Amino acid sequence: MMLTGSTAIDAERAFARATRARRRASLMRILRRRPSCATVLSVFDEMDIARTRTRVPQGLREIPIEAITGTLEPARAPLFDKRFRPARRTRTRWERLWMAEHQGIPLPPISVVQVGREYLVRDGHHRVSVALARGATTIDAVVVP
Repeated sequence: MMLTGSTAIDAERAFARATRARRRASLMRILRRRPSCATVLSVFDEMDIARTRTRVPQGLREIPIEAITGTLEPARAPLFDKRFRPARRTRTRWERLWMAEHQGIPLPPISVVQVGREYLVRDGHHRVSVALARGATTIDAVVVP
């Protein structure tokens, strides 16, 4: 992406690119006649994963973004697709986070639960989406039990 020098304009363009990618993926799903669950962010229940959760030490770690496969927050699932592309109604917060990251302001780590080799987001959905849009491969995360 070519930056203009205006952080606000660059954030708007990045958001527009991400939402277009989400709409394009949705259209391709329809054209290929795949079920809607193919692009929806998976929601997991704390009680269901309690049995399969990997007991790992708590703490701050750098995790690969592609290992994040779902969420523990049902209210956040409609705001992002499976690849954490944002919906239109997330625009304000998403752009604010994009500008903060662009300006070098340190963002707090996300909060995740590890299940096997995968991670489920408890807090930080917008930060994951922005990191992916900016091309990051890893993100700082607090792994909680």
